[in-house]
Amino acid sequence: MKKLLIVGAGFGGLRLARKLNNHPDFEITLIDKFNYHQFQPLFYQVATAGLDASNISFPLRKVFQKSKNVRIRVCELLQIISAEQKVITSIGEMEYDYLVIATGADTNFFGNKNLSDYAFPMKSTVEALQIRHRLIQNFEDALNSQSADEFEGLMNIVVVGGGPTGVEIAGALADWRRFVLPKDYPELDFSKMKIYLLEGTGKTLAAMSEKSSIDSLKYLEKLGVEVWTNSLLNDYDGKIVSLKDGRTINTATVIWAAGIKGNIPAGIDNTLIARGNRIKVNRFSQVNGFKNVFAIGDVAYMEETNYPNGHPQVAPVAMQQADLLAKNLKEWSVGGLPIKEFSYYDKGSMATVGRNLAVVDVPKPKLHFGGFFAWLIWMGLHLMLILGVKNRFFVFSNWLYNYITYDQNLRLIFKEFYKPVRK
Repeated sequence: MKKLLIVGAGFGGLRLARKLNNHPDFEITLIDKFNYHQFQPLFYQVATAGLDASNISFPLRKVFQKSKNVRIRVCELLQIISAEQKVITSIGEMEYDYLVIATGADTNFFGNKNLSDYAFPMKSTVEALQIRHRLIQNFEDALNSQSADEFEGLMNIVVVGGGPTGVEIAGALADWRRFVLPKDYPELDFSKMKIYLLEGTGKTLAAMSEKSSIDSLKYLEKLGVEVWTNSLLNDYDGKIVSLKDGRTINTATVIWAAGIKGNIPAGIDNTLIARGNRIKVNRFSQVNGFKNVFAIGDVAYMEETNYPNGHPQVAPVAMQQADLLAKNLKEWSVGGLPIKEFSYYDKGSMATVGRNLAVVDVPKPKLHFGGFFAWLIWMGLHLMLILGVKNRFFVFSNWLYNYITYDQNLRLIFKEFYKPVRK
C-alpha cells in the first residue's frame, strides 16, 4: 500500500480522502489542526447568531468511522522535507509516498500589524464565535457607556471587503439590527447603529457579473448598510478607522474580509510561491519539480487558458481538483498514466445579501437571478453541501425558525471565546 499523507481537512483534502476511502492501494493519513471539518460559507451566520458552531462543523473521525485505510491525526504541519519524503508535525515525523498539501488560505492583513491586532478575521469557526461574542458584548457595554463618542464606537460596525463574505455579513448584520436587537435592547436607539461596508474597488461582488454587483449594492442600501466603494482602509488602532482619503470612522469593531493568502508550510522553496502566497502546480496538481507532491484548493496556483492568473479560491475548485487527483493517484499507484489535465468547470457563483435577498450567476447558459428566487437557490445548494443529515436538519430547522419568528436564539456570550482585543 502507498502511504498517502493529506494535509488539511477542508473541502479539497476531505474530498480526496473520501474519494480514496477503503481503496486497497492506499494507506491514508489525514492531518488537520482541528478534529472537525468546517463549512466556511456559513461562518457569517455563526458570527451573527443565526447558527450554532456545531451546525456547520462535522467531526472528522465520524466521517471515517467505517474506513479501513483512513486515519486521522490532529496536529500542525511544521515542515516538509521532500528529499527524505517525510514531514515534521507537532506530534512527530511522518513518512509518505504521496503528499497532498490542502492547507487552504488564511486572512491577509497585508503586513498591517494594527489590523492583525485589532481587526476580526473570519476564517474559522472559533473566529466567527469571537465576532459574535464581541458584537453582543458591545451592546451590553453600550448600555453603560459614559459618553457619546464611546456609545458611537460601540454601536458602529465596519466590514472591510465587498466580496461575498463582506456582503453576506453586512446584510446579516442589517437584518439583525432591524429584527432582533431592538427587542433585546429596548433601551438602545438602533437608528444610531451604523453598518459600514468598505470596498477598495468601484463595486461590490466585483468577481461576479455586473448585474450581481448592481443588485447587491441596491439590496445593501435597501437594508440601510452604508456602502463606501473606492475606499481604501489605511489603519485601525482599535478605536478609529482611518481611510487613505482622510475620512475616519469611530468603531470598536472591524470585521476583516478584504484578503486571503495561502497557508504555505515551511519547506516549500520560494521559487515555487506565486502571487497570493500560493504554490505553483501543473495541470495535474503536482508541485512544480515534483512527481509525488501535490497541492490543491486555495493554496494551489494553477494556470490554464481560461484562468491565466490562477483559479478563484472557492470550494468548487478544490473539490474538482480533488476528484481528478483521486483518479490520477489510482492510475499512478499501478504504474498507469494520468487520466487528463485539470480544467475547472464553473457551475456558477452566488451570494446572499439578507432576508429574501440574494444573487446567483450561471455561466452556461448565461443566466442571472436576484431577490427571493435566488435566495431559495442559495439556501438549497448550501443545505446540500453541508456534511451529515443531522447537521442539515439542524441548519434547516434554525433557518425555518429564524424565518418564521424573525429571531435568532443563539445570542450567548462565552467568556472563554470573547477577546476584547485580539493580540
